[in-house]
Amino acid sequence: MLPLPDFYEPRQVSQLYLERAGLVADAGEAYAKRHRVSPSGADRFRVAAFGIDVQVGFCTPGASLFVPGAVEDTTRTVEWLYRNLDKVTSLFFSLDTHRMFQIFHPAWWVDEKGQHPPPLTPIFHEEVRAGRWTAVAHPRESLEYVKKLEATGKYVLTVWPYHTLLGGLSHALVPAMMEASLFHAAARKHQTHFETKGTHAMTENYSVLSPEVTELSGQVVGAFNTPFFKMLMEHDRVYVFGQAKSHCVRSTLNDIQAHVLTQDPALATKIWILEDAMSPVPAPSLDPLPAHLDFPRIADDALAQWRKAGMKVVKTTDPVVL
Repeated sequence: MLPLPDFYEPRQVSQLYLERAGLVADAGEAYAKRHRVSPSGADRFRVAAFGIDVQVGFCTPGASLFVPGAVEDTTRTVEWLYRNLDKVTSLFFSLDTHRMFQIFHPAWWVDEKGQHPPPLTPIFHEEVRAGRWTAVAHPRESLEYVKKLEATGKYVLTVWPYHTLLGGLSHALVPAMMEASLFHAAARKHQTHFETKGTHAMTENYSVLSPEVTELSGQVVGAFNTPFFKMLMEHDRVYVFGQAKSHCVRSTLNDIQAHVLTQDPALATKIWILEDAMSPVPAPSLDPLPAHLDFPRIADDALAQWRKAGMKVVKTTDPVVL
């Protein structure tokens, strides 16, 4: 494995700072010359590293949806990227991208007194139908949304704290990860790809690849992201990491699994999950704990399901053997 670059400081992974683009780009080019790292275009076996929502809003202490364990996950991932720079062909990052008025944010809903629901409030279809909660915009479509969401059997609409707001600091990639992406781009002469998700106000995008509801009142509000899926699957291997293991990572990998089953189940073997580079949302302090809120167990069950489907489950400490 390759050495870590001189500018990298593990203690900075939890911190917010301006990315040092010029310094990192110069260091990446010098590093490539020193260690004879060739451009990605020369790779015969193409490896993608796919980071799901490695953003300040989920990975930095103090953020509204900070996932405990995310700092350690990010540290392991950043160091894995540096040490395997010569083997990672392409870098992909999803960016959860929201604004204030979205169907899962407090501002979207009011009760009979005009009060917004606090974060983590579940919004049930029957409550909306009965007037317990009313949408401040698009009430007919909002009622239809919660009904369709519940019908999927996957989720009940949850009101989340405002997070990863477009234009805000919480939307940005964690600075230490951003520097790793810049370093990779400069050293391997390959542009990092950023894929936004969650921009439509009327649907949720836990998965990078598809929204929870795709049509409301005859209008399309989202669809499976075929171009991005193809970009990933054009590689011979795809390493997956990010946050949270119980939510956006799980939904994305479930979408990948379902989609490859319709094409070629053998494609699942291209997916390599870095299990020590992701953490679940903690379960709430409830006794008894409802099964649908036991997020660590849900994440572990999903991991077993992915392994059974043919995906590889590995750690950042495992050698990357091509």
